[in-house]
Order: sequence, then structure tokens, then C-alpha cells
Amino acid sequence: MRNPLSERITTIQPSGIRKFFDIVSEMKDAISLGVGEPDFDTPWHIRDEGIYSLEKGRTFYTSNAGLKELKIEIANYLYRRFGLSYDYKDEILVTVGGSEGIDIAMRAMLDPGDEVLIPQPSYVSYEPCAVLANGKPVVIELQEKNEFRLTAEELEAAITPKTKLLVMPFPNNPTGAVMEQKDLEAVAQVVKKHDLFVLSDEIYSELTYLDKHVSIASLPGMKERTVLINGFSKSYAMTGWRLGYACAPKVILEQMLKIHQFAIMCAPTTSQYAAVDALKNGDEDVAHMREEYDGRRRFLVHRFKEMGLSCFEPYGAFYIFPSIREFGMTSDEFATKLLEQEKVAVVPGTAFGACGEGFVRISYAYSLENLKKALDRIEHFIKGLRGEI
Repeated sequence: MRNPLSERITTIQPSGIRKFFDIVSEMKDAISLGVGEPDFDTPWHIRDEGIYSLEKGRTFYTSNAGLKELKIEIANYLYRRFGLSYDYKDEILVTVGGSEGIDIAMRAMLDPGDEVLIPQPSYVSYEPCAVLANGKPVVIELQEKNEFRLTAEELEAAITPKTKLLVMPFPNNPTGAVMEQKDLEAVAQVVKKHDLFVLSDEIYSELTYLDKHVSIASLPGMKERTVLINGFSKSYAMTGWRLGYACAPKVILEQMLKIHQFAIMCAPTTSQYAAVDALKNGDEDVAHMREEYDGRRRFLVHRFKEMGLSCFEPYGAFYIFPSIREFGMTSDEFATKLLEQEKVAVVPGTAFGACGEGFVRISYAYSLENLKKALDRIEHFIKGLRGEI
């Protein structure tokens, strides 16, 4: 019998995030700090709008690119919050989560052999999506000494004649790193010098704690080179609604829409109506959740400092990325023993790229009560490793 599988697909490894989540779901009294999902319910007024759309029988397909009302509100939101100007008719596409936007952007832009620069540690989907699009992933290893920011020098060193696309994963999952305007300006100069394009994943743009988020697309000469990915999962606690959007120059978006038409048809109708209300009336909800996350972030930074556990201070998303190198074990070994001995699940840094070795990712999208319990257990665990108990 012939092999029914694609060789390219079989080379892709499954996500390293889910392994520990699956184990902890079967473990009594375990605390998971592993999943990057808000612990807040979707705000009631957003849910109400979704319910109302169902009661009104709005259960049909929308246009392929998304509801006109939603695209208009996305354009208004991006201008109001980040000073970005997009034409809702030709430059905005509503997708099934931000992940679909990443996938179809790469498929629309890459030819076989085109190189995609992927700063790591970063979200697990970039590298597989590049492979699925026949591109060649090229990893740029981000450095803790630079607070896991991408520097212009690191970018310059990775570029070859085959380089076409740079992924910008900021604010970053798993490190919590952010890029300030001066950092983005330096990167943008290199991008323009080498005639590259950028895929900017800004799903955590509302969850920044240093200064207001700056999009690389807002810089001179960069909008026409950038596909911006965003969505509703993180900032509005709408993970299960599966709704995101992509903004790009018309020439790119037309091809992304073509793939979206054949693979998806349109994003969920109910979710789109709910998202209109989120953008119109959700600013206070976003501000409240951001404030809560910031309190948890500061608590974790303080506790790790008290424990003597090396950790740079993250200023974005809802993750913290402490170093566990002092214990002489791999990230996977550390996470496994922590789960076995203390019933706390974290994610090995290597789930986000080989350069994540020596770190673990901890999500603080959990209640402060759970975080306090988990941190007490982690402190007990590392005291044992240090021979202090």
C-alpha cells in the first residue's frame, strides 16, 4: 500500500504546549500555569450581542472577507488605538482566529525556497506554517541580555539573498518581551534596505505594561511591507469565539482572501456580530483585564526575585520566562519533575524553539489565588533542588 501521508507534514512535530496540559487535566489537585488563555469570561455585553444575533436568526454566511460593520469597526479601532489607517473594503480580512491569518499570509506570499526569518523563542505556529507554505524557516535566536528583543544587528546577520519575510512576534509569547519604537525603527531600516516584508503578530497589542504598543506598520514606509495580524482572543477574552483579522496592502490581501474563500468561506457569523460590540464598547473591559494582569505580573516578578530565580521583567502579553539553568537539568526535565513532585504544570522553553532551553514559560492568565499557591509550590521545589530543605 502506498504511503498515504505527505512527507512534509510528517516532519512537523506536534505542539510542545499541549503535552503538560493533557497530563495535568488528569491529575487531582494540580495547578496548571501552562495554557495561554485568559481566565476571564467574555464580557457580558459581548456575549449578549452574540446571543441576540442568534435570536434574530443571523445564522447565514457573511461575505468572505467579513461583515462590513465589523471591518469598519476594526479600521476605527486600529486608527483610534495605534494611529493605523486601513481601508475596510480592500485592506482588512476577518479570519478564524489570528492563527488562520498567519497561515494564509505565508501561503499567499511565499514561493518554494523563500526564507522566513523567525525570531525565537516565539509562538509555536510560525515555523510549521512556513513549512506548510513551502518556505524555509530561518531561526534568529533572541538573547536574554537584550530582554529577548530583536536587534537590527541580529536581523542583518540572518539575511541572505533568499530572505523574503520577517516574522515580528511582539509582544512576545513566551517571553513577554516588547519592542519599543526605537527598536522597531532600527529593524525597519534593515527591512527596507533589503526589500523584505513583515508578518507582524500583534495579538497581545493591548496587553503591554511599559508604554502604549507601537505597530511596525505605523512607521514610515512600512505599511506597504507589512501584514498585521490581530484578533479578539487575548484582549477581549474571546478564545473560543475563534475570531481574528489580518490587515495588509490590497495586493497581498486579495491573494489571502482567495485562500480564505476556498479553505474557510467566512469566519463564524455569531462571533462577528459579538466582535462589533467588543470594539465599540469594550475599552473598559480591556483596561480592567490589563490592570489585573499587570498586578499578577508584578507579583510574579517580585516572588521570583525573592526566590533568587533569574528572570528578566516582561512588559507584554501574560507570560514570564524564568531561567532554570542553575539546576543543571533540561527545561523538559525541570517541568516534568515540578509536575510530578509539586503538581504544578509549566511549559518547557524548548516548546518555543531550541533556544528556549534553560527556561520555562509560566502564564499568569490565572487567578492571583492560584498563582500564590503555585509559586509556593515552585519555591518549595527549587529549595529542594538547591538542598535548602
